[in-house]
This record gives sequence, C-alpha cells and structure tokens, in this order.
Amino acid sequence: MNDAERLTGFAKPRLRQRGKSAITALLVALLGGVATPGTGIAASTDSVQLARAGDPAFEEQRPRRPRPDPQQERTIGSWSLTLDNDLLVPGSRDQDYTYGISVAATGRQARDFALSLNTPLTWIDRLTGVDGIAGGQIRGHSFEAGIFGFTPEDKEAKRPLYDDRPYASLMYLSSSRVQVNPARQVAWHSTLTVGAMGLDLAGDIQNGVHKVIGSDRAEGWEHQVSDGGEPTFRYAVARQKILPVSSDRLEVKSTVEGSVGYLTEARWSLSFRAGRLHSPWWQTSPELAHYGERNNATAMSQNHEHYLWGGIALVGRAYNAFLQGQFRDSEVSYDSDEVNHGVAEAWLGYTWAFNDGYRLSYVLRGHTSELKEGVGDRNVLWGGLVFAKTF
Repeated sequence: MNDAERLTGFAKPRLRQRGKSAITALLVALLGGVATPGTGIAASTDSVQLARAGDPAFEEQRPRRPRPDPQQERTIGSWSLTLDNDLLVPGSRDQDYTYGISVAATGRQARDFALSLNTPLTWIDRLTGVDGIAGGQIRGHSFEAGIFGFTPEDKEAKRPLYDDRPYASLMYLSSSRVQVNPARQVAWHSTLTVGAMGLDLAGDIQNGVHKVIGSDRAEGWEHQVSDGGEPTFRYAVARQKILPVSSDRLEVKSTVEGSVGYLTEARWSLSFRAGRLHSPWWQTSPELAHYGERNNATAMSQNHEHYLWGGIALVGRAYNAFLQGQFRDSEVSYDSDEVNHGVAEAWLGYTWAFNDGYRLSYVLRGHTSELKEGVGDRNVLWGGLVFAKTF
C-alpha cells in the first residue's frame, strides 16, 4: 500500500478518532472546571460573562427575575377607607349625594369572610351564565361595607320638600368578583349588594358630623325615602376591554355594564389612566363606582406608582330607588315620568402609591341632573378621598 493509500485509508480514521478523544477530554475538563469553584476554567468563564455583560444581545439571553404573578390571589390583598363628601369640592355645597363612608378588603379572606356575599353571588353568576365566561380563573374577590346619603338643598326645613331631591340613604354590604381573559384583554366584573334604605343612622351620622364642624342641622330626615327601613339589593355585571392605543404609561379601556335592583340601568364608559403604572389594567375600576359603592375586586401593586385617571359614562337608567322609592310608601318620591332616564357622568382623579404599599387617591365626580324640573333639577358634584394599603 502506497503512502497516499496509507493517508487516505488508515491515517484519516485515526485522525478522526484522535480528534474525538481530544474533544471529549476538553468537554470533561470544561465541565469539571465549571463544577469546581476556584478553578482557572471557572474563573475564565466568569470573566467572559463579565466581559459580555454590556452586550445587548447577551442581556436578552440572560434569565430575568420572575415578576409576581397577578393570577395568584393573595390571602390578604388590601384594605381601603373611602370618604365622599360634597364639601371636598371647590365652592360651598351640601346637597344631593352629600356623603359616603365605606371600608373594603380584597383577597381570599374577603371571599371567605363571615359576612361575605360571595356564595350567593356565585350562585347568581352560574344562573346568569357569568361564571366562567372569561374562560379563566377568578382573579380577585372583594368585600365592602358602607353607608351613604342624599339631601335636598334646604336642610333647615322640617316640612317635606316636594320640588327638591328627597332625603334618601343606603346602608349596605357588597361582594365582587373579577374574571380575566388575558388573550382577549377582557375582564368581567360581577357584584352583589344587599342593604337597607331609610335607616335613621344615616341622618344621625350627618348631623353628628355637622355638629362637630359647626354646620346647620339637617332637619328633614324623617321624610326620607323608605323611612323606618326597607331591604333592597342590586346585582351588576360589567365587561371591560383594554383598547389598542394603550401603552406602558397609558391605559384606555371601554366598559359596558348592566344592573338590576335599586339602580336598574345600562351604561357605557370610556376611561383612562396615565403616568407611572405598575398594577395590571383590570385592577383599577373607578368606572364601576355607583355613588358610595366602589366594587374594586382586586389588590393593587406594592410598587411605587402614580397616575392621573378619569373617564366619562353614558347611562340609561330605568329605575332609581333613591328618587322613586320602593314598595314602602315614601312621603317624598318621584314618578318615572318625572326623572331623567338619560344621565351623563364624568370623573377625574389622581393616585399616589408609596413603596410600602400605602396609597392615597383624590377624585372629583359629577353627573347631570336626575330630575326633569323643580329646585332639584341641577347637576351634581362631589369629591372623594381614598386611603388604601396593599399587602
């Protein structure tokens, strides 16, 4: 066999075998060096990683720290205290929706709380087909308790005022749930509220505060709608959709909502928030507020965020128990043809959240007149403060 045959027939396989052996030995050395701290190869590898740390392509390949999963509902999500009052706006007002006080909590404990309405809310959601409508799991639960009241303009009058808004009040308990479909960017909110209208406590609270601040006493609470107490309820379902114009610093969403009960209505709203945003878009729902009820079913982010928020709503209202009364006779109430069934609402607020989980919000809200004529035919305006803590 000649030299060429030796090279082509026998030498090449040996070269391949030697090459494979060399590669195998190199891999073993590399693996052993990485696994053994302090070796030259490990130190060399660290040096290469440090050298590449500024490379954008390398940064994209590095594993990132996992963010908190908003799908995992906390045991204790948050608590909040809300104070509404028409005195929290520029000028002098003390009429119409005049005050509201509520406390709320979110998380699994809010779902399992002894007074929670989550069980009957779940039954109703299943009956109406809302349960599971988003194709995902329940992302949040909330429980809320509060009281709010309405007064006419002339609060010193002891007689019934038949041409102005009647005294009215509601003391309530409320539970809410939210379901989210991330793929379609849609959230479904459902709420069940039960309570009592016409309780004396509403007037006692207002007059107690007026005594402290030196304001005139409201003398006509004995003429309020459903005076002496009457049970009531409301069930509401809302569908929210984030719009494509949204970005990291701007969120715009549309909401369609319907409710039956002491407020029977359908509404469409367009809302936004803009600024430094960290919490998911479906965790803030100021468009779902109805007088004193907030119905925020999720806990907020603990990260520092601050943003401006606002919106408008068009409401088609078939029935308003605070003006028209219920089954119990009321000394002052209005018939259906005396109230405006179309109402426009607007709100503007600002939220500042701190790194320790505390947050403070202020909101200015208003809506067009709910009565067609008389002294009570006027637009309504009030302000609100919200103190909250996220865990």
